[in-house]
Amino acid sequence: MTQQPRVRTLAFIGLGQMGLPMARRLLSAGHAVRGFDVSSEARATLAQAGGVPCASAAEAASGADEVITMLPSGAIVRAALLGDNGALLSLAQGGLVVDMSSSAPTDTVALDKDLRSRGYRLIDAPVSGGVRRAIDGTLTIMAGGISDDIEDARQLLEVMGSKIFKTGGPGTGHAMKALNNYVSAAGAVAAMEAVIVGSRFGLDAETMVDILNVSTGRNNTTETKLKQFVLSETWGSGFALALMAKDVGIAAGLSRALDLETPGLASAALLWGKAAQALGQGADHTEIMRFLQSQSRGVDD
Repeated sequence: MTQQPRVRTLAFIGLGQMGLPMARRLLSAGHAVRGFDVSSEARATLAQAGGVPCASAAEAASGADEVITMLPSGAIVRAALLGDNGALLSLAQGGLVVDMSSSAPTDTVALDKDLRSRGYRLIDAPVSGGVRRAIDGTLTIMAGGISDDIEDARQLLEVMGSKIFKTGGPGTGHAMKALNNYVSAAGAVAAMEAVIVGSRFGLDAETMVDILNVSTGRNNTTETKLKQFVLSETWGSGFALALMAKDVGIAAGLSRALDLETPGLASAALLWGKAAQALGQGADHTEIMRFLQSQSRGVDD
Protein backbone atom coordinates (compact mmCIF):
# COMPACT_ATOMS: atom_id res chain seq x y z
CA MET A 1 0.00 0.00 0.00
CA THR A 2 1.43 3.40 -1.01
CA GLN A 3 2.19 5.65 1.95
CA GLN A 4 0.46 9.02 1.77
CA PRO A 5 2.84 12.01 1.73
CA ARG A 6 3.02 13.80 5.06
CA VAL A 7 1.96 17.44 5.01
CA ARG A 8 4.54 19.50 6.86
CA THR A 9 4.98 22.99 8.22
CA LEU A 10 8.20 24.42 6.83
CA ALA A 11 10.31 27.46 7.59
CA PHE A 12 11.86 28.72 4.35
CA ILE A 13 14.69 31.23 4.91
CA GLY A 14 15.81 33.06 1.77
CA LEU A 15 13.17 33.99 -0.81
CA GLY A 16 15.37 35.17 -3.64
CA GLN A 17 15.51 34.28 -7.31
CA MET A 18 15.82 30.57 -6.52
CA GLY A 19 14.25 30.37 -3.08
CA LEU A 20 10.89 31.87 -4.00
CA PRO A 21 10.03 29.41 -6.80
CA MET A 22 11.21 26.54 -4.61
CA ALA A 23 8.92 27.74 -1.81
CA ARG A 24 6.07 27.98 -4.31
CA ARG A 25 6.66 24.34 -5.30
CA LEU A 26 6.32 23.31 -1.66
CA LEU A 27 3.11 25.31 -1.30
CA SER A 28 1.71 23.70 -4.45
CA ALA A 29 2.42 20.29 -2.93
CA GLY A 30 0.23 21.15 0.03
CA HIS A 31 2.86 22.02 2.61
CA ALA A 32 2.53 25.06 4.86
CA VAL A 33 5.41 27.48 4.28
CA ARG A 34 6.41 30.16 6.77
CA GLY A 35 8.97 32.34 4.99
CA PHE A 36 11.53 34.96 5.91
CA ASP A 37 13.67 37.18 3.72
CA VAL A 38 15.28 40.53 4.39
CA SER A 39 13.33 41.84 1.39
CA SER A 40 9.81 42.95 2.25
CA GLU A 41 8.91 42.60 -1.43
CA ALA A 42 9.93 38.92 -1.37
CA ARG A 43 7.86 38.33 1.77
CA ALA A 44 4.85 39.98 0.12
CA THR A 45 5.25 37.78 -2.96
CA LEU A 46 5.29 34.69 -0.74
CA ALA A 47 2.05 35.85 0.90
CA GLN A 48 0.44 36.24 -2.53
CA ALA A 49 1.42 32.63 -3.29
CA GLY A 50 -0.26 31.39 -0.11
CA GLY A 51 2.66 31.35 2.29
CA VAL A 52 2.99 33.04 5.68
CA PRO A 53 5.47 35.96 5.66
CA CYS A 54 7.47 36.30 8.88
CA ALA A 55 9.51 39.12 10.36
CA SER A 56 12.49 36.95 11.36
CA ALA A 57 13.98 33.50 10.93
CA ALA A 58 12.97 32.71 14.51
CA GLU A 59 9.34 33.58 13.79
CA ALA A 60 9.40 31.48 10.62
CA ALA A 61 10.74 28.45 12.51
CA SER A 62 8.10 28.66 15.23
CA GLY A 63 6.02 25.50 14.91
CA ALA A 64 7.97 24.30 11.86
CA ASP A 65 8.87 20.66 11.26
CA GLU A 66 11.94 21.57 9.21
CA VAL A 67 13.94 24.66 8.31
CA ILE A 68 15.10 25.15 4.71
CA THR A 69 17.75 27.76 3.94
CA MET A 70 18.52 29.19 0.49
CA LEU A 71 20.96 32.00 1.18
CA PRO A 72 24.01 33.64 -0.45
CA SER A 73 26.73 32.14 1.75
CA GLY A 74 27.52 29.80 4.61
CA ALA A 75 28.19 32.74 6.92
CA ILE A 76 24.69 34.06 6.29
CA VAL A 77 23.25 30.58 6.85
CA ARG A 78 25.03 30.35 10.21
CA ALA A 79 23.71 33.77 11.24
CA ALA A 80 20.16 32.86 10.13
CA LEU A 81 20.26 29.76 12.31
CA LEU A 82 22.35 30.74 15.33
CA GLY A 83 22.38 34.54 15.36
CA ASP A 84 20.03 37.07 16.88
CA ASN A 85 16.46 36.06 15.97
CA GLY A 86 17.91 32.91 14.42
CA ALA A 87 15.74 29.96 13.48
CA LEU A 88 17.10 27.66 16.19
CA LEU A 89 15.61 29.90 18.85
CA SER A 90 12.23 28.44 17.81
CA LEU A 91 12.87 25.09 16.11
CA ALA A 92 12.05 22.11 18.32
CA GLN A 93 14.90 19.92 19.55
CA GLY A 94 15.75 17.23 17.03
CA GLY A 95 14.52 19.41 14.18
CA LEU A 96 16.08 19.10 10.74
CA VAL A 97 17.79 21.93 8.86
CA VAL A 98 18.11 21.54 5.08
CA ASP A 99 20.71 23.97 3.75
CA MET A 100 20.16 24.33 0.01
CA SER A 101 22.53 27.28 -0.33
CA SER A 102 25.98 27.19 -1.95
CA SER A 103 28.33 27.13 1.04
CA ALA A 104 31.95 26.21 1.67
CA PRO A 105 32.10 22.48 2.53
CA THR A 106 34.52 23.00 5.43
CA ASP A 107 32.13 25.56 6.94
CA THR A 108 29.28 23.07 6.56
CA VAL A 109 31.21 20.39 8.44
CA ALA A 110 31.75 22.85 11.30
CA LEU A 111 28.08 23.93 11.25
CA ASP A 112 26.97 20.30 11.34
CA LYS A 113 29.02 19.72 14.52
CA ASP A 114 27.67 22.88 16.13
CA LEU A 115 24.05 22.02 15.36
CA ARG A 116 24.34 18.42 16.51
CA SER A 117 25.93 19.54 19.79
CA ARG A 118 22.76 21.58 20.35
CA GLY A 119 20.43 18.68 19.49
CA TYR A 120 19.60 19.58 15.87
CA ARG A 121 20.22 17.81 12.56
CA LEU A 122 21.62 19.19 9.30
CA ILE A 123 21.89 18.10 5.70
CA ASP A 124 23.47 20.13 2.92
CA ALA A 125 21.39 19.87 -0.25
CA PRO A 126 22.49 22.46 -2.83
CA VAL A 127 20.91 22.52 -6.26
CA SER A 128 21.82 22.83 -9.93
CA GLY A 129 19.55 23.86 -12.77
CA GLY A 130 18.80 27.54 -12.44
CA VAL A 131 15.57 29.47 -12.10
CA ARG A 132 13.65 27.70 -14.87
CA ARG A 133 14.16 24.30 -13.27
CA ALA A 134 13.37 25.72 -9.82
CA ILE A 135 10.03 26.84 -11.22
CA ASP A 136 9.13 23.48 -12.76
CA GLY A 137 10.58 21.35 -9.95
CA THR A 138 13.27 19.60 -11.99
CA LEU A 139 16.38 20.70 -10.11
CA THR A 140 19.29 18.37 -9.50
CA ILE A 141 19.86 18.12 -5.75
CA MET A 142 23.12 16.92 -4.17
CA ALA A 143 22.48 15.84 -0.58
CA GLY A 144 25.21 15.37 2.00
CA GLY A 145 24.77 14.27 5.61
CA ILE A 146 23.53 11.30 7.60
CA SER A 147 21.57 8.98 5.32
CA ASP A 148 18.53 8.75 7.61
CA ASP A 149 18.28 12.54 7.74
CA ILE A 150 18.39 12.75 3.96
CA GLU A 151 15.60 10.17 3.78
CA ASP A 152 13.56 12.26 6.25
CA ALA A 153 13.85 15.17 3.81
CA ARG A 154 13.43 13.17 0.60
CA GLN A 155 9.70 13.90 0.23
CA LEU A 156 10.44 17.63 0.28
CA LEU A 157 13.46 17.34 -2.00
CA GLU A 158 11.42 15.44 -4.58
CA VAL A 159 8.94 18.31 -4.76
CA MET A 160 11.76 20.66 -5.78
CA GLY A 161 14.00 18.35 -7.79
CA SER A 162 13.74 15.47 -10.23
CA LYS A 163 17.19 14.03 -9.54
CA ILE A 164 18.29 13.50 -5.93
CA PHE A 165 21.81 12.22 -5.25
CA LYS A 166 23.25 11.16 -1.91
CA THR A 167 26.83 12.39 -1.99
CA GLY A 168 28.15 11.17 1.38
CA GLY A 169 28.74 12.78 4.74
CA PRO A 170 28.31 16.39 5.89
CA GLY A 171 29.63 18.96 3.42
CA THR A 172 29.82 16.61 0.44
CA GLY A 173 26.74 18.10 -1.19
CA HIS A 174 28.28 21.54 -1.04
CA ALA A 175 31.59 20.16 -2.32
CA MET A 176 29.87 18.56 -5.29
CA LYS A 177 27.95 21.75 -6.11
CA ALA A 178 31.10 23.85 -6.14
CA LEU A 179 33.02 21.31 -8.23
CA ASN A 180 30.15 21.03 -10.70
CA ASN A 181 30.10 24.77 -11.17
CA TYR A 182 33.87 24.82 -11.65
CA VAL A 183 33.48 22.34 -14.50
CA SER A 184 30.63 24.44 -15.92
CA ALA A 185 32.62 27.67 -15.59
CA ALA A 186 35.73 26.20 -17.21
CA GLY A 187 33.65 24.87 -20.09
CA ALA A 188 32.00 28.26 -20.55
CA VAL A 189 35.35 30.04 -20.81
CA ALA A 190 36.72 27.45 -23.23
CA ALA A 191 33.68 27.75 -25.49
CA MET A 192 33.67 31.54 -25.46
CA GLU A 193 37.39 31.86 -26.09
CA ALA A 194 37.03 29.45 -29.01
CA VAL A 195 34.37 31.72 -30.50
CA ILE A 196 36.58 34.78 -29.99
CA VAL A 197 39.53 33.14 -31.74
CA GLY A 198 37.47 31.56 -34.50
CA SER A 199 35.55 34.75 -35.24
CA ARG A 200 38.76 36.75 -35.52
CA PHE A 201 40.10 34.22 -38.03
CA GLY A 202 36.95 34.47 -40.10
CA LEU A 203 34.74 31.63 -38.91
CA ASP A 204 31.02 32.33 -38.53
CA ALA A 205 30.17 32.20 -34.82
CA GLU A 206 26.78 30.51 -35.26
CA THR A 207 28.28 27.90 -37.56
CA MET A 208 30.97 27.27 -34.94
CA VAL A 209 28.29 26.60 -32.34
CA ASP A 210 26.47 24.21 -34.68
CA ILE A 211 29.68 22.26 -35.26
CA LEU A 212 30.64 22.19 -31.57
CA ASN A 213 27.22 20.81 -30.70
CA VAL A 214 27.68 17.76 -32.91
CA SER A 215 31.34 17.29 -32.00
CA THR A 216 33.47 16.48 -28.99
CA GLY A 217 33.58 20.13 -27.89
CA ARG A 218 29.89 20.11 -26.97
CA ASN A 219 29.08 21.24 -23.43
CA ASN A 220 26.34 23.00 -21.48
CA THR A 221 27.45 26.43 -22.66
CA THR A 222 27.56 25.48 -26.34
CA GLU A 223 24.13 23.84 -26.11
CA THR A 224 22.18 26.26 -23.94
CA LYS A 225 24.01 29.59 -23.73
CA LEU A 226 26.11 30.60 -26.72
CA LYS A 227 23.35 31.28 -29.25
CA GLN A 228 20.67 31.97 -26.67
CA PHE A 229 22.46 34.56 -24.50
CA VAL A 230 25.99 35.27 -25.75
CA LEU A 231 25.78 35.70 -29.52
CA SER A 232 22.40 37.40 -29.08
CA GLU A 233 23.98 39.62 -26.40
CA THR A 234 20.86 39.26 -24.24
CA TRP A 235 22.88 37.95 -21.27
CA GLY A 236 19.76 36.51 -19.64
CA SER A 237 20.59 33.03 -18.31
CA GLY A 238 19.32 33.95 -14.83
CA PHE A 239 22.49 32.94 -12.98
CA ALA A 240 24.70 35.77 -11.74
CA LEU A 241 28.37 36.02 -12.61
CA ALA A 242 29.12 36.87 -8.98
CA LEU A 243 27.53 33.58 -7.86
CA MET A 244 29.52 31.56 -10.38
CA ALA A 245 32.70 33.30 -9.22
CA LYS A 246 31.79 32.50 -5.63
CA ASP A 247 31.24 28.80 -6.38
CA VAL A 248 34.48 28.47 -8.33
CA GLY A 249 36.22 30.21 -5.44
CA ILE A 250 34.70 27.69 -3.02
CA ALA A 251 36.03 24.83 -5.14
CA ALA A 252 39.49 26.42 -5.18
CA GLY A 253 39.34 26.92 -1.42
CA LEU A 254 38.47 23.27 -0.92
CA SER A 255 41.45 22.27 -3.04
CA ARG A 256 43.76 24.43 -0.91
CA ALA A 257 42.28 23.02 2.30
CA LEU A 258 43.15 19.54 1.02
CA ASP A 259 46.74 20.63 0.17
CA LEU A 260 46.19 19.91 -3.53
CA GLU A 261 47.88 21.62 -6.47
CA THR A 262 45.16 22.26 -9.08
CA PRO A 263 46.45 24.95 -11.45
CA GLY A 264 43.43 24.87 -13.76
CA LEU A 265 41.07 25.41 -10.85
CA ALA A 266 43.25 28.15 -9.38
CA SER A 267 43.36 29.94 -12.75
CA ALA A 268 39.61 29.66 -13.19
CA ALA A 269 38.95 31.11 -9.73
CA LEU A 270 41.27 34.04 -10.46
CA LEU A 271 39.69 34.70 -13.86
CA TRP A 272 36.09 34.57 -12.65
CA GLY A 273 36.96 36.69 -9.62
CA LYS A 274 38.46 39.39 -11.85
CA ALA A 275 35.45 39.26 -14.17
CA ALA A 276 33.02 39.63 -11.25
CA GLN A 277 34.95 42.63 -9.98
CA ALA A 278 35.07 44.24 -13.42
CA LEU A 279 31.43 43.67 -14.41
CA GLY A 280 29.73 44.16 -11.03
CA GLN A 281 27.02 42.46 -9.02
CA GLY A 282 24.26 42.77 -11.59
CA ALA A 283 26.07 40.91 -14.38
CA ASP A 284 24.77 37.60 -15.71
CA HIS A 285 27.43 34.89 -15.77
CA THR A 286 27.24 34.70 -19.58
CA GLU A 287 28.60 38.26 -19.62
CA ILE A 288 32.03 36.86 -18.89
CA MET A 289 32.22 36.88 -22.71
CA ARG A 290 32.45 40.68 -22.54
CA PHE A 291 35.31 40.41 -20.06
CA LEU A 292 37.12 37.83 -22.19
CA GLN A 293 36.76 40.05 -25.24
CA SER A 294 38.20 42.99 -23.34
CA GLN A 295 41.19 40.88 -22.30
CA SER A 296 41.89 39.41 -25.75
CA ARG A 297 44.62 41.09 -27.76
CA GLY A 298 43.36 42.64 -30.93
CA VAL A 299 39.67 42.27 -30.00
CA ASP A 300 37.64 45.44 -29.58
CA ASP A 301 35.54 45.88 -26.44
